[in-house]
Amino acid sequence: MHKLLGKVLITISLLYTGVAMSQAYPTRPVKLIVPFAAGSASDTIARSVADKLTLSMGQPFIVENRAGAGGTIANDFVAKAPPDGYTLLISTAALPVGATAYSNLRYDTGAFSSVTVFTQSPLALAVNPSFPAKNVSEFIEYAKMNPEKVNFGSLGIGTSHHVTAEKLKLDAGINMVHVPYKGSGPAHLDLMGGQIQVMFDNLVALMPHFKSGKLRPVAVTTMKRHPQLPDVPTLSETGVKGFEAVAWFGMVAPPGTPKEIINKLNAEVVKALNTPELYQRLTDGGSEVIGNSPEEADRFLKAEIIKWGKVVKAAKITAE
Repeated sequence: MHKLLGKVLITISLLYTGVAMSQAYPTRPVKLIVPFAAGSASDTIARSVADKLTLSMGQPFIVENRAGAGGTIANDFVAKAPPDGYTLLISTAALPVGATAYSNLRYDTGAFSSVTVFTQSPLALAVNPSFPAKNVSEFIEYAKMNPEKVNFGSLGIGTSHHVTAEKLKLDAGINMVHVPYKGSGPAHLDLMGGQIQVMFDNLVALMPHFKSGKLRPVAVTTMKRHPQLPDVPTLSETGVKGFEAVAWFGMVAPPGTPKEIINKLNAEVVKALNTPELYQRLTDGGSEVIGNSPEEADRFLKAEIIKWGKVVKAAKITAE
């Protein structure tokens, strides 16, 4: 009886301590680890959210860039950090892709504690203006008539841009040659110069080139058309039924982070995303603000791991 009472008291004490810690959280600076370089889309959105959280939560939210290996260096660092809410990861579409593309990972991607998904936006299929195909059907026909003569660019092996093109190859039954780059800038220059013919990239990165006429959009990768490109069809509606791929950004914490801390972060991040200034900035940039619950974000991450794992295996993509 005494032992049972002792266990009950210990349990109550632990619960009380956890609640007290979460109520006080944060009591010191919080690190937001970004898996890509300063100036990248993930870095930009991280800094916008960090500024809002610093004001609302009363402690500095400090952005730290740990780029390299398709984001897996940053992922590994956060996965092994104490699960106390003081080291957080800015998650991107590269996170679930890396789960299968990298065979030597020392962490479980599906074990991260999801906070929320910030935004989603389509990728666009962009071509050089001189490319003969004017729509998706013509593009697929051209690629079939010219196997391995269409070069597609990406931001690197195993990136979401790469695997989206590999998914199109699989779904449409076409063969294209992959040309990886180290960033959007050099890839866009070669696309405009004709060294490569096509590429998928985030809509926000391509919009200036579409507006200037230096590149031409053929399709977007979401299930519905984008309001900034209302005349550009989706891949799904023009011959590749059910095709969907989104660029997304969010926040995850180390595995085992207390639910009370996750919920507190979720509430503050969602509030930040919906402030008029940040909401407007994100939507003007071509993004859809999501701000979902931790449970919804976790289901989304696990579904993305399964979805892109199939593509990575079928396309035999390996990245180290």
